[in-house]
This record gives sequence, structure tokens and C-alpha cells, in this order.
Amino acid sequence: MARPVTMFTGQWADLPVAELAQKFNGFGYDGLELACWGDHFEVDKALAEDDYCAKKRELLKSHNMEVYAISAHLVGQAVLDHIDARHQAILPPYVWGDGDPAGVNARAAEELINSARAAQKLDVGIVNGFTGSSIWHLLYSFPPVSPEMIDDGFKLLAERFNPILDVFGECGVKFALEVHPTEIAFDLVTAERALDALDGREEFGFNFDPSHLIWQGVDPVEFIRKFPDRIYHVHMKDAIVTLDGRSGILSSHLNFGDPRRGWDFRSLGRGGVNFEEIIRALNAAGYTGPLSVEWEDSGMDRDAGAAEACEFVRKIDFEPSRVAFDAAFDKEEQA
Repeated sequence: MARPVTMFTGQWADLPVAELAQKFNGFGYDGLELACWGDHFEVDKALAEDDYCAKKRELLKSHNMEVYAISAHLVGQAVLDHIDARHQAILPPYVWGDGDPAGVNARAAEELINSARAAQKLDVGIVNGFTGSSIWHLLYSFPPVSPEMIDDGFKLLAERFNPILDVFGECGVKFALEVHPTEIAFDLVTAERALDALDGREEFGFNFDPSHLIWQGVDPVEFIRKFPDRIYHVHMKDAIVTLDGRSGILSSHLNFGDPRRGWDFRSLGRGGVNFEEIIRALNAAGYTGPLSVEWEDSGMDRDAGAAEACEFVRKIDFEPSRVAFDAAFDKEEQA
């Protein structure tokens, strides 16, 4: 059976979820990965209103749509980050509060805990998200960065996320970190360190997204092979490296869509990600969950891109073989 194809609604938060359900049903999607912002999935209302989750599912069902995961990227970012003015734009007012950094960190952690409780009420087993990072600014080791400073960042992950994951475990929900620049884990080495810092607890795994690995020079397939039992959810997103002798891989403080950047996101099939090998690796890992399109392409109409992306995923996805192609020559089976 083919994996369900869903759309992550985070980049469509300017539109109400009812409109999105109708739109993406028309594009051929099986469901939505609901962002915990806009009116797509409101954690506070899910916990305060007895019928909120039932009504959300009824709305999706009326458009023949399912939900397999919710996503709490924005509040998750504020759990480990050093809080500054940028965070006010991405956080609910009740999480931002007075903007005091310690208070924001604490309220963001509580909101992430509540996202697990809300997911349980919605009967969803995965919350995708970010962790933020207290050590991202130390990426380039000058002034010199001591090993202890990096160690402290992973110790803080354990200190703040173990209580969060305790509640995830109580709710029967898993947290899937999208390995991503500005997070505590942004490549294979840091993903392994994050797992080690959390003693490998099962509540913590990954929302695999190849687009954030390829421009770093990391082969996304190797990530799946390294963590086959920790791929809890999959984002289908493409990116391309556009180095031309003048551009830089760190993108020169240029925003997405600027042609002077050294890399950028692209609509599925229009970048450099080898999705054929990714599907083969997911098959080998035994992943049967949704393939969720995260559509980001500043140079393309998003409706056209979203429709094309659904068609692309359905075409590229395939089941693993249940029999060896040369099984007819296996003497033991013939005996």
C-alpha cells in the first residue's frame, strides 16, 4: 500500500484550514500535517474545548482528508534558544508574555508539553518540531570554543527536554525533531549527540527532511541509514546548491529567493535531492508513515507547485519488493 501523501500547512498559515482542506483535496492529497499556528491547530483550544479535536477531524473528513501529525516548530524553537526580539513574531502572545527570556523558555516548554496532550486528544501519535539551540551561535569556533561549551548545550537539551519527553511518553506521543540549522541537531554527528544526551529514549526521534542536509554537503540517504529506527515522520522538500564563484554556501545574509544566494529551496523534483534513493532507503528502514510535502519555493506559484508536488510524490513512491527478482532460480524454494 502506498504511503499517504500529506501537506504541511505551516507555509499556508495565511489561509484558514477549511480552505486548505478543500484546496489540497482538489490537488490529490490524502491529508494535512497541521501546524500549531494560524487556525490550523490551536493547542490551547484543543485542551480547553471538549469538542475542538472532534470538530477538527470532522472538518478534515468532510474533505476526505486525514491527519497523521501536528507540528509545533515555532514554540519548540524557543525552548533552547537565547530569546530575543525575533521570537515575538513566531510565538503566541500567551507564550511570549512580557518577553523575559527565562519566562519565554519556560512557557515554550509548557506549550510543547501541551502539544503532546493535544495530539493525544486528536488521536495523533507524532508531534513534529524544533528544539532551538543554545549553542548555534558557537558554530564557527572563533573566538575559540571549548569542548565544554558545546557539552553544556547538550546538557541543557537533556535538562529541558527530559521533562517534556516524560509527558510525551505518558501521552503515547513521539516528538520528531526536524534536523535543521539553528537546532541542537543539524547533521548526523549532532543528531547522534542529541540522542546520546537523552539516553536514546524512544519518545525522541526525527522528522526527516532532506532539504536541510543536502546544502550542507550531507547525503540525506546516509541520515536514514544511520537512524533507521528513529525516522518518525518524513518531509518531502527539495533544495539546490547554486554556487557560482561569487555566492557563498552561508548565503551572505540574503533572504530566500534572492538569486545571489549559494543555495535555496525548490519545489519537489526541481532541486538536487535524489528522492529515488530516499524512497529506497525509507523502504529498507521499514518506514510506512506519511510523506508530507513542505512546499517552499520563492520563485514559483505555490498552488501550481503544491499540485505538482503531490503528483511528484505519488510517482516517486513505491513499495519494496516482497520477492527476489531471481527467486525462480532458488533451488531451495523449488524443493
